Amino acid sequence: MGLVSGMFMGMVFGISLMAGWRHMMKYRSTKRIAKAADIKVLGALSRDDLKKICGDNYPEWISFPVYEQVKWLNKHLSKLWPFVAEAASAVIKESVEPLLEEYRPPGITSLKFSKLSLGTVAPKIEGIRVQTLKKGQITMDIDLRWGGDPSIILGVEAALVASIPIQLKNLQVFTVVRVIFQLAEEIPCISAVVVALLAEPKPRIDYTLKAVGGSLTAVPGISDMIDDTVNSIVTDMLQWPHRIVVPIGGIPVDTSELELKPEGKLTVTVVKANDLKNMEMIGKSDPYVVVHIRPLFKIKTKVIENNQNPVWNETFELIAEDRETQELTVEVFDQDIGQDKRLGIAKFRLIELEPETPKEVNLNLLSSLDTLKIKDNKDRGSCTIKLLYHQFNKEEQLIALEEEKRILEERKRLKEAGVIGSTMDALDGAASLVGSGVGMVGTGIGTGVGLVGSGVSAGVGMVGSGLGAVGSGLSKAGKFMGRTVTGHSNKKSETTTTPDESKEENGGAKPQ
Repeated sequence: MGLVSGMFMGMVFGISLMAGWRHMMKYRSTKRIAKAADIKVLGALSRDDLKKICGDNYPEWISFPVYEQVKWLNKHLSKLWPFVAEAASAVIKESVEPLLEEYRPPGITSLKFSKLSLGTVAPKIEGIRVQTLKKGQITMDIDLRWGGDPSIILGVEAALVASIPIQLKNLQVFTVVRVIFQLAEEIPCISAVVVALLAEPKPRIDYTLKAVGGSLTAVPGISDMIDDTVNSIVTDMLQWPHRIVVPIGGIPVDTSELELKPEGKLTVTVVKANDLKNMEMIGKSDPYVVVHIRPLFKIKTKVIENNQNPVWNETFELIAEDRETQELTVEVFDQDIGQDKRLGIAKFRLIELEPETPKEVNLNLLSSLDTLKIKDNKDRGSCTIKLLYHQFNKEEQLIALEEEKRILEERKRLKEAGVIGSTMDALDGAASLVGSGVGMVGTGIGTGVGLVGSGVSAGVGMVGSGLGAVGSGLSKAGKFMGRTVTGHSNKKSETTTTPDESKEENGGAKPQ
């Protein structure tokens, strides 16, 4: 009996074991098929699909395998960071503080660092891509993420308001840094380095502002002012196609081929706006439009008083350096006592224009280009513009480049003479820029620039070659000259002062 029961139990156990094994193998096969299907779907995902799943903070090597992970470099960077942070803090303060002064918005009389320390947490390099896009150059794209613990306090001063310390907290930086090495036949085999932030993916600098021992409400709109200043500096100085060129090697180097050059001229006609949001408690808004490709060269239309459907029909000309990556920004403001209110903003990509082909565009206005800052989805109206893009030939390019330099030098003289307080004073609030100084392309003759607002009495204008700005930030690598840092210069520009120019330099104004 025991033998029979033993055989029966053995058969049952054997059959159960075989059935369990079969079930397990079938389950594993089903899981493998499901994983293979998932991997196939993931492999077919585009960059936009990955953004929807992972958000904007995913590392570049996930979607682009050409980005190599560099864990060893991050390990060494974390060890070197205390020394790098101390040296970098001094360089940043020396180079960025003058830029804050140049780009500070109207209403702010001083914007400087009260304290600057990069903290103890090193940036993390998610991946590096090395490629050769042009003969004689090596291009390195560095996917950089930084969520450190810096201590940054800005001293903000405004009219009739004492200095307010503003602390930048929870600073996070997400960007791809492009570094181009210009090769040379002499040691150290690199004659110059070009540094820029790639326009795509768009650089992100996130932070929160907190007043130290006070309130941000002491200066109305202080948060927006600082945000605009930071965005202007990044967009106008660092984001591709803008770049910083640093000659190295200790020998004079001609970096003109590496510098940013005008590529074409964009003719913008601001036609009208419809159904603008009324920001006034009594009456209607007094709208005007500011258009620009670079924040440094903004152009402002006339003000149409008491009208929510204004018609301007004003035409301006702007210089474009890279049609593939640059955008036209259109902002509609309501002129008000004190600080003007922005009614809406929109952007248009220049790549959507065909050269020499006119195009009329109706732009829907938004409260902000940053979707995270849009508080409501209410209709803010629209703005109609007409656009025409002209591609420069070599001769027109040189004329535009020389005229742009002349504009920059002119505004530098006006700033030194005390006529304007900062770059933005001459563009946006205390003064209006009428005629950007680029309409002379092809003729080489300036169209004239008017200054209207504080610092110059109403009705008094400046007629001349134009207004511009020279980035005055100094770094240990050299000096900012427009978009270039030069350590050694093999050319010196000599300027002669005419009687008319001497009047402007002394703060006088030439009648129109």
